[in-house]
Amino acid sequence: MSQPLPLKRQGEHHPDDGASPIKPSRLKIALSSEDSDKKNANKRLKDVEICVPIVYGTTAFYLGRKASESQSHKWTVYVRGASNEDLGVVIKRVVFQLHPSFNNPTRVVESPPFELSECGWGEFEIAITLHFHSDVCDKQLDLYHHLKLYPEEESGPQSTKKPVVVESYDEIVFPEPSEGFLARVQNHPAVVVPRLPAGLNLPSPVPIETGNGKERGDTKDHPLTQWFLNFSEADELLKLAAARQQVQAHIVKLRRQLSLVEGMPQLSKPPSTYES
Repeated sequence: MSQPLPLKRQGEHHPDDGASPIKPSRLKIALSSEDSDKKNANKRLKDVEICVPIVYGTTAFYLGRKASESQSHKWTVYVRGASNEDLGVVIKRVVFQLHPSFNNPTRVVESPPFELSECGWGEFEIAITLHFHSDVCDKQLDLYHHLKLYPEEESGPQSTKKPVVVESYDEIVFPEPSEGFLARVQNHPAVVVPRLPAGLNLPSPVPIETGNGKERGDTKDHPLTQWFLNFSEADELLKLAAARQQVQAHIVKLRRQLSLVEGMPQLSKPPSTYES
């Protein structure tokens, strides 16, 4: 069984607290020697990083007159693309671990959109485990999100029309991706791909096998779309991430050129002469 990736607890953004969206953390997935040496079946690209921006969170509606002691809210937990793209190109399945009081608390979602809905009365921490396609990464990524049912301000009865929304934005970074992975996702809107080296010939993309009969896995027309938070800084952050990758690639190139220069034999200089 693959070991989960260590992950620090992420900050959360509440739409009604007056704060701007948090700055993203970059969750870099380092490859183990077992991953990189796996029969060299798929060549990996040095000095290249693939970035996948994601948003995960919950949306909770108060049930009002329909509420009972055990079911006061209906809520949905999800993992989505930062701009509602289909994450199925990278993520194979998502496992949501609910509170033990729920029937079947371990819920597995095998295809996008990666979400589940439930009814309940209490707030608790939801563990979210991302499993990736075999050409992406053998490791899993563990995220944690606190389900919030009640708004920060309790100035009156809770609205049944306006939900409580809490979302977190992060970027998953895959260093040294396989050629097959890059070939498959290089034109996909959910993935940020750096400028590739000149002359690089990628293999023909191999489509992934999915048991999903749905035509679409994005959340652009999702019933909750109007409540999803708009990370207005996300586009600029993605541009900065792409620029950062280009700068890193240029630094690597300059270092290689410098090492070649330093390795060349130096021409001896004639001794200095001074005229009296």
